[in-house]
Amino acid sequence: MAEINDVVVADRFKWSDLYKKEDWLSIWGAFLIISIAAVGVLTGAYDFAAAKFAKWGFCAGEFSDPAKFKGLLSIFTGSVWAKLGLTFAALATVFTVGNKLEGKKAGKYLVAFTAFFALVCVVRVLSAELTFNRYLEYAFWALLLGLAISNTVKTPEWLKPALRTEFYIKTGLVILGAQVLFSNIQKFGLYGLGIAWGVTPIVIIFMWWLGVKVLKIQNKPLVITIAAATSVCGTSAAIAAAAAAKAKKTDLAFAVGTSLIFTVLMMVGMPFFIKLVHIDPMVGGAWIGGTVDSTGAVVLAGQALGDVGGQVAALVKMIQNILIGFVALGIAVFFTTKVDRSAADGQKVGVGEIWQRFPKFILGFIAASMIFSFIMQPTFGIEETNKVIKALKEYQNWAFALAFTSIGLETNFKELCGQVQGGKPFQLYIVGQVFNLILTFVIAWLLLCGKIFPVPTIAA
Repeated sequence: MAEINDVVVADRFKWSDLYKKEDWLSIWGAFLIISIAAVGVLTGAYDFAAAKFAKWGFCAGEFSDPAKFKGLLSIFTGSVWAKLGLTFAALATVFTVGNKLEGKKAGKYLVAFTAFFALVCVVRVLSAELTFNRYLEYAFWALLLGLAISNTVKTPEWLKPALRTEFYIKTGLVILGAQVLFSNIQKFGLYGLGIAWGVTPIVIIFMWWLGVKVLKIQNKPLVITIAAATSVCGTSAAIAAAAAAKAKKTDLAFAVGTSLIFTVLMMVGMPFFIKLVHIDPMVGGAWIGGTVDSTGAVVLAGQALGDVGGQVAALVKMIQNILIGFVALGIAVFFTTKVDRSAADGQKVGVGEIWQRFPKFILGFIAASMIFSFIMQPTFGIEETNKVIKALKEYQNWAFALAFTSIGLETNFKELCGQVQGGKPFQLYIVGQVFNLILTFVIAWLLLCGKIFPVPTIAA
């Protein structure tokens, strides 16, 4: 993968860019998957959902009871194999055609992708183990397995054509856009906006100032990637920010790895602390929703506070997720006009240059979100729209799993450890997360304590 933090003056736009450039191809590929899935669901003619492995192994805390064990082989049913075949066919078609249109050798890519997909299946199976699934996302196992291979037996040359990290990331993000619905704002109104949207930009600005001005971290794409992961929603936000800022793959790996580690600690620790000091479940749920990075971890931690706490936590996180596309848009423009511009030229960056450098996949993300929010949902209803989103969810997960396994296979530990820079990125994350925790709690308490504003009604 080319190091994407190097500033390159872009060529003038050509119409052929629409079917030859990775950013545009990721949009068309994602919308092809979205369209086929939507038609299948809305007509009832077929099921285009991607494969998802059932959880297997021992339930956490129930290791002594053999009856609680679900064997690994039991998850490989006939329907799972059929879905795996469908998932492989869909992704292989989109990415192989994309490679061909870019001028790369489609045959070599398809051979490499077949083996690569099998490796990612191992990642998805590992992450479906009950205890692993409870605490760590598939991104962790994808990075770990990829790093283990690249730092021991080495990544074989014939597999490298399939390591298209950015292509997978951009396609997955556009598919993710379809799941970001503005109707979620209505469910918690101005309370959710105040907690999710009021805090997020402040935390990003604070962490940028802390990283660049105070800690003086030279790697600015790493700073903004960590800031987005901390303030918005962990893995997905880090992916979008890294692509928008043109960060290196090691920057993204470091930001996501750090976020996942602290997500586990916060997922376990925050419900315990909230109960210990008797914080109201609604305030506690909003606090969790606004600070815990992973959506899945938010749901688990919120449910530990009861139904109301769980619902509030999930709503705040869903409202916060809407910001992903707009945060990426802001980062892309900021880096193009301020950070990446040579200080020596003394010239302003024109609109044309901003457009050329601008990562077009962000337009796909926002378009998918708008279509599903303002066309699909009003036309076909919430239930049918949610069915389409459910069918698409695993395609996004597969695309991201491909991306993180690819990062691991392209990275050595020396490169990854080089991001530490004397521990400054860790300091940035920890101080930023503490600031995030304090500010989010203050806003959540002010809005939901009932002393200033009426407490919203949430059905238990």
